[in-house]
Amino acid sequence: MSTFDHAGLIQDINEGLAPFRKTQSEVMQGFGHLARAAMAEGVISAKNKELMALAIGVTQRCSGCIGFHVKALHKLNCTRAELEEMLSVCVYMGGGPALMHAAEALKAWESMAPAASISQP
Repeated sequence: MSTFDHAGLIQDINEGLAPFRKTQSEVMQGFGHLARAAMAEGVISAKNKELMALAIGVTQRCSGCIGFHVKALHKLNCTRAELEEMLSVCVYMGGGPALMHAAEALKAWESMAPAASISQP
């Protein structure tokens, strides 16, 4: 099981990108605009979009993506059952490497859970 500190990783990424945000502000503003537009509620729900984004993060083996999208899924009241079902598709499509990152996503899910949702199935 992963020993990543996903909350710490997110913080490190944000801190590491702070100077880049200043020197490349137009690019980062454009990326932020793209992210907000792509993830906005629409015909596909914001939660389903976050599940898709996490699936891509798992299959592309991106620990930062796993952290950011797990955090977002908690905010969108995703259930562990929804997470696990999505991860099963990742394993189907991505094989063993996806299974290893599915374990990482599950660890992130538990470690980043708000206190009120720890007992969530």
